[in-house]
Amino acid sequence: MAVLLRNPKPITRTTTCSIKPLSSCISRSFSSTTLNSETDLKVPSFFSCISPPLRQEPKDRNVQWVFLGCPGVGKGTYASRLSNLLGIPHIATGDLVREELNSSGTLSSQLKEIVNQGKLVSDEIIISLLSKRLEAGEAKGESGFILDGFPRTIRQAEILEGVTDIDLVVNLKLREEALLAKCLGRRICSQCGGNYNIASIDIKGENGKPGIYMAPLPAPPQCVPNLIQRADDTKEVVKERLRIYNEMSRPVEDFYRIRGKLLEFDLPGGIPESWPKLLEALNLDHEDKCTAAA
Repeated sequence: MAVLLRNPKPITRTTTCSIKPLSSCISRSFSSTTLNSETDLKVPSFFSCISPPLRQEPKDRNVQWVFLGCPGVGKGTYASRLSNLLGIPHIATGDLVREELNSSGTLSSQLKEIVNQGKLVSDEIIISLLSKRLEAGEAKGESGFILDGFPRTIRQAEILEGVTDIDLVVNLKLREEALLAKCLGRRICSQCGGNYNIASIDIKGENGKPGIYMAPLPAPPQCVPNLIQRADDTKEVVKERLRIYNEMSRPVEDFYRIRGKLLEFDLPGGIPESWPKLLEALNLDHEDKCTAAA
Protein backbone atom coordinates (compact mmCIF):
# COMPACT_ATOMS: atom_id res chain seq x y z
CA MET A 1 0.00 0.00 0.00
CA ALA A 2 1.88 3.05 -1.28
CA VAL A 3 2.14 6.26 0.64
CA LEU A 4 3.48 9.33 -1.11
CA LEU A 5 4.49 12.62 0.44
CA ARG A 6 3.31 15.43 -1.83
CA ASN A 7 5.27 18.04 0.05
CA PRO A 8 8.40 17.16 2.06
CA LYS A 9 8.12 20.20 4.34
CA PRO A 10 6.39 18.45 7.29
CA ILE A 11 9.17 15.84 7.52
CA THR A 12 12.33 17.81 6.87
CA ARG A 13 15.50 16.10 8.03
CA THR A 14 17.91 18.16 10.06
CA THR A 15 21.10 17.69 11.98
CA THR A 16 19.91 17.26 15.53
CA CYS A 17 19.69 14.81 18.38
CA SER A 18 17.82 11.55 18.01
CA ILE A 19 15.64 9.68 20.49
CA LYS A 20 18.58 8.40 22.50
CA PRO A 21 19.69 11.81 23.85
CA LEU A 22 16.04 12.50 24.74
CA SER A 23 15.65 9.40 26.87
CA SER A 24 19.07 9.65 28.47
CA CYS A 25 18.60 13.34 29.25
CA ILE A 26 15.17 12.71 30.74
CA SER A 27 16.56 9.93 32.87
CA ARG A 28 19.34 12.14 34.19
CA SER A 29 16.91 14.97 34.90
CA PHE A 30 14.68 12.91 37.18
CA SER A 31 16.87 10.07 38.40
CA SER A 32 17.34 11.63 41.81
CA THR A 33 13.91 13.21 42.13
CA THR A 34 11.06 11.86 44.24
CA LEU A 35 7.90 11.64 42.13
CA ASN A 36 5.24 13.92 43.55
CA SER A 37 2.04 14.96 41.78
CA GLU A 38 1.47 18.03 43.89
CA THR A 39 4.86 19.74 43.90
CA ASP A 40 7.18 20.97 41.17
CA LEU A 41 10.73 19.78 40.80
CA LYS A 42 13.33 21.93 42.48
CA VAL A 43 16.22 21.62 40.03
CA PRO A 44 18.56 24.63 40.17
CA SER A 45 19.91 24.19 36.64
CA PHE A 46 17.10 22.24 35.05
CA PHE A 47 18.05 22.90 31.46
CA SER A 48 21.73 22.08 31.91
CA CYS A 49 21.04 18.55 30.69
CA ILE A 50 19.07 19.35 27.58
CA SER A 51 21.91 20.38 25.30
CA PRO A 52 23.78 17.14 24.59
CA PRO A 53 26.39 17.17 21.80
CA LEU A 54 24.73 17.29 18.41
CA ARG A 55 25.31 14.38 16.08
CA GLN A 56 24.40 13.67 12.48
CA GLU A 57 21.10 11.87 12.18
CA PRO A 58 20.68 9.14 9.59
CA LYS A 59 19.36 10.59 6.35
CA ASP A 60 16.47 8.15 6.40
CA ARG A 61 15.24 9.18 9.85
CA ASN A 62 11.49 8.81 9.97
CA VAL A 63 9.02 11.54 10.91
CA GLN A 64 8.82 12.94 14.43
CA TRP A 65 5.33 14.31 14.93
CA VAL A 66 3.27 15.43 17.93
CA PHE A 67 -0.53 15.29 18.24
CA LEU A 68 -2.24 17.88 20.42
CA GLY A 69 -5.90 18.33 21.30
CA CYS A 70 -8.42 18.27 24.11
CA PRO A 71 -9.11 15.00 25.94
CA GLY A 72 -11.42 12.83 23.85
CA VAL A 73 -10.81 14.64 20.55
CA GLY A 74 -9.41 11.51 18.90
CA LYS A 75 -5.65 11.98 19.09
CA GLY A 76 -5.09 8.28 19.70
CA THR A 77 -7.37 7.20 16.85
CA TYR A 78 -5.74 9.33 14.17
CA ALA A 79 -2.18 8.97 15.49
CA SER A 80 -2.61 5.18 15.48
CA ARG A 81 -3.86 5.20 11.88
CA LEU A 82 -0.93 7.34 10.77
CA SER A 83 1.43 5.09 12.71
CA ASN A 84 0.21 2.10 10.71
CA LEU A 85 0.28 4.04 7.46
CA LEU A 86 3.82 5.36 7.88
CA GLY A 87 5.29 2.41 9.76
CA ILE A 88 6.42 4.35 12.82
CA PRO A 89 5.59 3.85 16.52
CA HIS A 90 2.62 5.62 18.09
CA ILE A 91 3.55 6.55 21.65
CA ALA A 92 0.54 7.58 23.73
CA THR A 93 1.38 8.80 27.21
CA GLY A 94 -2.20 8.03 28.25
CA ASP A 95 -1.57 4.37 27.45
CA LEU A 96 1.69 4.47 29.40
CA VAL A 97 -0.19 5.82 32.42
CA ARG A 98 -2.91 3.16 32.14
CA GLU A 99 -0.30 0.41 31.85
CA GLU A 100 1.31 1.69 35.02
CA LEU A 101 -2.11 1.87 36.71
CA ASN A 102 -2.64 -1.83 35.96
CA SER A 103 0.78 -2.78 37.24
CA SER A 104 1.97 -3.41 40.76
CA GLY A 105 4.54 -0.63 40.51
CA THR A 106 5.13 1.99 43.17
CA LEU A 107 3.33 4.68 41.14
CA SER A 108 0.10 2.74 40.70
CA SER A 109 -1.81 3.97 43.78
CA GLN A 110 -0.61 7.54 43.33
CA LEU A 111 -1.74 7.57 39.70
CA LYS A 112 -5.18 6.18 40.56
CA GLU A 113 -5.94 9.13 42.79
CA ILE A 114 -4.72 11.66 40.21
CA VAL A 115 -6.56 10.15 37.24
CA ASN A 116 -9.84 9.56 39.06
CA GLN A 117 -9.93 13.22 40.04
CA GLY A 118 -9.39 14.31 36.43
CA LYS A 119 -6.08 16.02 37.24
CA LEU A 120 -3.06 16.19 34.97
CA VAL A 121 -0.35 13.72 35.84
CA SER A 122 2.78 15.61 36.86
CA ASP A 123 5.69 16.27 34.50
CA GLU A 124 8.08 14.07 36.42
CA ILE A 125 5.80 11.02 36.26
CA ILE A 126 4.99 11.43 32.57
CA ILE A 127 8.61 11.99 31.62
CA SER A 128 9.76 9.01 33.68
CA LEU A 129 7.26 6.74 31.89
CA LEU A 130 8.11 8.20 28.47
CA SER A 131 11.80 7.75 29.11
CA LYS A 132 11.34 4.04 29.73
CA ARG A 133 9.24 3.70 26.58
CA LEU A 134 11.80 5.47 24.38
CA GLU A 135 14.64 3.38 25.72
CA ALA A 136 12.68 0.21 25.01
CA GLY A 137 12.06 1.46 21.47
CA GLU A 138 15.73 2.18 20.92
CA ALA A 139 16.58 -1.36 21.89
CA LYS A 140 14.20 -2.59 19.18
CA GLY A 141 15.65 -0.27 16.54
CA GLU A 142 12.69 2.10 16.27
CA SER A 143 13.11 5.25 14.15
CA GLY A 144 10.79 8.21 14.37
CA PHE A 145 7.58 8.47 16.40
CA ILE A 146 4.17 10.06 16.75
CA LEU A 147 3.71 11.40 20.27
CA ASP A 148 0.16 11.54 21.60
CA GLY A 149 -0.48 13.32 24.90
CA PHE A 150 3.03 14.77 25.21
CA PRO A 151 3.98 17.56 25.60
CA ARG A 152 1.07 18.90 27.64
CA THR A 153 2.87 21.82 29.27
CA ILE A 154 5.36 24.47 28.15
CA ARG A 155 7.93 22.88 30.40
CA GLN A 156 7.56 19.51 28.67
CA ALA A 157 7.70 21.20 25.24
CA GLU A 158 10.96 22.92 26.18
CA ILE A 159 12.47 19.62 27.29
CA LEU A 160 11.45 17.99 24.03
CA GLU A 161 12.68 20.85 21.86
CA GLY A 162 16.03 20.89 23.63
CA VAL A 163 16.93 17.35 22.68
CA THR A 164 15.16 16.44 19.44
CA ASP A 165 13.70 18.13 16.39
CA ILE A 166 9.92 17.86 16.09
CA ASP A 167 8.93 18.13 12.44
CA LEU A 168 5.22 18.86 12.81
CA VAL A 169 2.62 19.39 15.54
CA VAL A 170 -0.97 18.50 14.61
CA ASN A 171 -3.59 20.25 16.73
CA LEU A 172 -6.93 18.42 16.45
CA LYS A 173 -9.96 20.59 17.28
CA LEU A 174 -13.59 19.74 17.97
CA ARG A 175 -16.48 21.71 19.47
CA GLU A 176 -16.89 21.21 23.21
CA GLU A 177 -20.41 19.74 23.07
CA ALA A 178 -19.17 17.07 20.67
CA LEU A 179 -16.14 16.40 22.87
CA LEU A 180 -18.31 15.90 25.93
CA ALA A 181 -20.64 13.52 24.11
CA LYS A 182 -17.70 11.55 22.72
CA CYS A 183 -16.08 11.11 26.13
CA LEU A 184 -19.31 10.02 27.80
CA GLY A 185 -19.94 7.51 25.00
CA ARG A 186 -16.53 5.83 25.11
CA ARG A 187 -16.47 2.14 25.96
CA ILE A 188 -13.63 -0.35 26.29
CA CYS A 189 -13.77 -4.12 25.91
CA SER A 190 -12.48 -5.56 29.17
CA GLN A 191 -11.26 -8.67 27.35
CA CYS A 192 -9.47 -7.44 24.20
CA GLY A 193 -8.91 -3.78 25.10
CA GLY A 194 -10.71 -2.51 21.99
CA ASN A 195 -12.07 1.04 22.04
CA TYR A 196 -15.62 1.79 20.89
CA ASN A 197 -18.21 4.54 21.23
CA ILE A 198 -21.96 4.32 21.70
CA ALA A 199 -22.63 8.04 21.17
CA SER A 200 -24.50 9.23 18.09
CA ILE A 201 -23.56 12.89 17.69
CA ASP A 202 -25.63 15.13 15.43
CA ILE A 203 -25.06 18.83 16.10
CA LYS A 204 -26.81 21.27 13.79
CA GLY A 205 -24.84 24.12 12.30
CA GLU A 206 -25.57 27.60 13.63
CA ASN A 207 -24.02 31.06 13.85
CA GLY A 208 -21.71 30.30 10.95
CA LYS A 209 -20.46 27.05 12.47
CA PRO A 210 -20.86 23.91 10.37
CA GLY A 211 -22.86 21.00 11.69
CA ILE A 212 -21.12 17.91 13.00
CA TYR A 213 -22.27 14.33 12.59
CA MET A 214 -20.36 11.47 14.20
CA ALA A 215 -21.82 7.99 13.97
CA PRO A 216 -21.33 5.48 16.79
CA LEU A 217 -18.35 3.13 16.65
CA PRO A 218 -20.10 -0.13 17.59
CA ALA A 219 -18.29 -3.05 19.15
CA PRO A 220 -18.39 -6.47 17.47
CA PRO A 221 -20.92 -8.91 18.97
CA GLN A 222 -18.28 -10.82 20.94
CA CYS A 223 -17.20 -7.63 22.73
CA VAL A 224 -20.64 -6.20 23.55
CA PRO A 225 -21.10 -8.16 26.84
CA ASN A 226 -17.65 -7.03 27.99
CA LEU A 227 -17.93 -3.29 27.39
CA ILE A 228 -17.01 -1.06 30.32
CA GLN A 229 -16.76 2.68 30.84
CA ARG A 230 -13.54 4.25 32.10
CA ALA A 231 -13.83 5.43 35.69
CA ASP A 232 -12.81 8.95 34.66
CA ASP A 233 -15.39 9.24 31.86
CA THR A 234 -18.05 11.01 33.91
CA LYS A 235 -19.52 14.40 33.07
CA GLU A 236 -17.89 16.10 36.05
CA VAL A 237 -14.44 14.61 35.44
CA VAL A 238 -14.55 15.25 31.69
CA LYS A 239 -15.46 18.91 32.23
CA GLU A 240 -12.63 19.21 34.74
CA ARG A 241 -10.18 17.69 32.25
CA LEU A 242 -11.29 20.19 29.61
CA ARG A 243 -10.93 23.08 32.07
CA ILE A 244 -7.42 21.99 33.02
CA TYR A 245 -6.49 21.55 29.37
CA ASN A 246 -7.64 25.05 28.52
CA GLU A 247 -5.65 26.53 31.39
CA MET A 248 -2.42 24.56 31.12
CA SER A 249 -2.10 23.01 27.69
CA ARG A 250 -3.36 25.68 25.31
CA PRO A 251 -0.12 27.65 25.75
CA VAL A 252 1.67 24.66 24.20
CA GLU A 253 -0.23 25.39 20.98
CA ASP A 254 1.20 28.93 21.00
CA PHE A 255 4.66 27.51 21.72
CA TYR A 256 4.62 25.58 18.44
CA ARG A 257 2.60 28.17 16.51
CA ILE A 258 5.28 30.84 16.85
CA ARG A 259 7.86 28.27 15.69
CA GLY A 260 5.89 27.61 12.53
CA LYS A 261 5.30 23.94 13.36
CA LEU A 262 1.60 23.94 14.27
CA LEU A 263 -1.03 22.53 11.91
CA GLU A 264 -4.57 23.34 13.11
CA PHE A 265 -7.13 20.77 11.97
CA ASP A 266 -10.85 21.12 12.70
CA LEU A 267 -12.46 17.70 12.63
CA PRO A 268 -15.43 17.89 10.24
CA GLY A 269 -17.09 14.76 11.63
CA GLY A 270 -16.31 11.15 12.34
CA ILE A 271 -13.51 9.02 10.91
CA PRO A 272 -15.01 8.58 7.39
CA GLU A 273 -15.29 12.36 6.97
CA SER A 274 -12.12 13.39 8.80
CA TRP A 275 -9.50 10.80 7.80
CA PRO A 276 -9.22 11.66 4.07
CA LYS A 277 -9.15 15.39 4.86
CA LEU A 278 -6.44 14.86 7.48
CA LEU A 279 -4.30 13.01 4.92
CA GLU A 280 -4.70 15.95 2.57
CA ALA A 281 -3.79 18.43 5.31
CA LEU A 282 -0.64 16.41 6.02
CA ASN A 283 0.26 16.33 2.32
CA LEU A 284 -0.04 12.57 2.24
CA ASP A 285 -1.28 10.74 -0.80
CA HIS A 286 -2.84 7.34 -0.27
CA GLU A 287 -3.73 4.90 -3.02
CA ASP A 288 -7.02 3.94 -1.40
CA LYS A 289 -8.41 6.70 0.82
CA CYS A 290 -11.88 5.21 0.78
CA THR A 291 -10.59 1.97 2.26
CA ALA A 292 -8.47 3.86 4.79
CA ALA A 293 -11.49 5.85 5.95
CA ALA A 294 -13.67 2.80 6.53
